Amino acid sequence: MKIGKVDRNEILHGNLLKTILILSVPVIINSFLQTMYNLTDTYWLGKLGTDELAAINLVTPMQNLINNIGSGITVAGSVLVSQYLGAKKDEDAKSMANQIFACAMIFSVLCATLCSLCSPLIVGWLGADGDTYLNGKIYLQLVMLDMPFLFTVNMYSSFRHAQGDTLTPMLLNLLGICINLVADPFLMVHYHLGAAGAALATIAAKSVPAVIAFTVLQNKKNLIYIDLRKLKFEKEKLQQIVTVGVPSAVGGSVQQLGFLILSRSVFAYGKEAMAAYGIGNKVNGIISLPSTGIGSAVSIIVGQNYGADQMPRAQKAYRYSCTGVVVFLLIGGYILSRPAICIPIVSIFSDQENVISMAADFLSIMAFWCFANAIHDCTNGFFKGMGKTFVPMIVDISRLWIFRFGTLYFCEYVLHMGVRSIWYAVVVSNGIAALVLFVLYVSGVWKKWKKRAKYKKG
Repeated sequence: MKIGKVDRNEILHGNLLKTILILSVPVIINSFLQTMYNLTDTYWLGKLGTDELAAINLVTPMQNLINNIGSGITVAGSVLVSQYLGAKKDEDAKSMANQIFACAMIFSVLCATLCSLCSPLIVGWLGADGDTYLNGKIYLQLVMLDMPFLFTVNMYSSFRHAQGDTLTPMLLNLLGICINLVADPFLMVHYHLGAAGAALATIAAKSVPAVIAFTVLQNKKNLIYIDLRKLKFEKEKLQQIVTVGVPSAVGGSVQQLGFLILSRSVFAYGKEAMAAYGIGNKVNGIISLPSTGIGSAVSIIVGQNYGADQMPRAQKAYRYSCTGVVVFLLIGGYILSRPAICIPIVSIFSDQENVISMAADFLSIMAFWCFANAIHDCTNGFFKGMGKTFVPMIVDISRLWIFRFGTLYFCEYVLHMGVRSIWYAVVVSNGIAALVLFVLYVSGVWKKWKKRAKYKKG
């Protein structure tokens, strides 16, 4: 057993702490690479001007909205394949992988075409005008074209994660990051393409890993491989994909729609506030890396143990994971929230005093309360590993549409906190959602959820 690769026997019977660590480290690194991918765009756009930076921060929630609709298919891929593997039904796992991959490709091509055509209407609806509108429209039109590449890489990652391999998806993402690091300054600065250059760099960085991923997925020497020539859709498996995938897709997309509307609220305070909001969110992505990685490990371990009828072991994995990452983020978040740390960090991405001040304020508040992310991500991973994606969907929708907008209204119109209303709405809603998920776990209500007989070992 080596970092990032754990066989089925280790997941079902091996040392849990060791397994959690081995699975989560590559996911954390991979998430860090993805964050750096986004920060690279932010850095170079910050050098070009506030209009370009504000434009991309404004339309990014729309990009994420579409990706999250499709992410339900990715979640279904990881959960369902891992459950079949845990039950030692390898042929069913392989068949499921093929059907999910076909669904993902059909969805990505249709959405890429439709969203690229509708980009002018979307950016106009968000309230952008002038150079911000022009840059946002160009960026969104181009960047949506990378969806088939993105989904190919995501499906490859989900299948490898289900098999206990988090290392090779990380290495594939590293290749994309390297391409983006070179392409960003080359296209944005050298060729003066601005926001269009950022989008083209993203497409280049996704297309190469996608070709590699698709080639590897067709290798019949792998336990799970794709053979679309022999694809035969099965009603029962399509129903499983819908049952597991739709709640994740709905939850993620409704959340992102809320983020899109929240972006309008931020933009009402000016493009400087929009730039600060984007910087703070992306740096906060680094803070959340441990909880993201551990949460993914929990989902993998719970998925296979759920398929093997070993729920006490799945619970033990959750408790170990949640406790460790909460302690880590309590300490790390406090350090990062100090002005001596957060101000120099946000200053990397902007040289405008007003933007730096707002971004540092936002970052310090989020960092201090980031331990709530650990509880949310680990508990989310626990429920998703069981294939119970409806509960996380309801909680995450409530987090934004009830807790966040409710807090925003109270802070803005009752306490008159101005732009800080946005900052506190984010952390308060995250905390409430984490608390709700944790209470649901502690209450044991999930023990009453029936297990599908088809996952039981034959």
